[in-house]
Amino acid sequence: MHLSTNSMTIGTLAKTCDVSAPTIRYYEKIALLPLANRNASDQRRYTASDVERLTFIRRCRDFGFSIEQSRDLVALSNSTTRGCSHSRDLAAERVTEIRAKVSELKALEKSLKSLVQKCETTCIDGTGNDCASFRDMRMPA
Repeated sequence: MHLSTNSMTIGTLAKTCDVSAPTIRYYEKIALLPLANRNASDQRRYTASDVERLTFIRRCRDFGFSIEQSRDLVALSNSTTRGCSHSRDLAAERVTEIRAKVSELKALEKSLKSLVQKCETTCIDGTGNDCASFRDMRMPA
């Protein structure tokens, strides 16, 4: 893609990077994305480097990195002195978080399957008030 300097509006940048304009404004507000240059009519204008940075940020967020982790990764990606082991460590931490979440979701799935099974065997045609699953859900764990 060839983009000339200050050639894009916020709408074009949003569409190009698959984010919303409010997200771009928010990222500018928290200094994750530099403030855009403005033209004579005070309209934001963006460059190819803004596309690259915003795409990088969006990918960080897609991977589930927090805003602060994304900020660290942006800084690291532009660093000529810091090693990439920090990004590896952040990614490894994220993998650990995902594994824990998967474990939690599997436990939730098991509980919900049990609830469905109980409904199917004890109260399939009864009223909500008679539902064994609802009674169980009202009881402290």
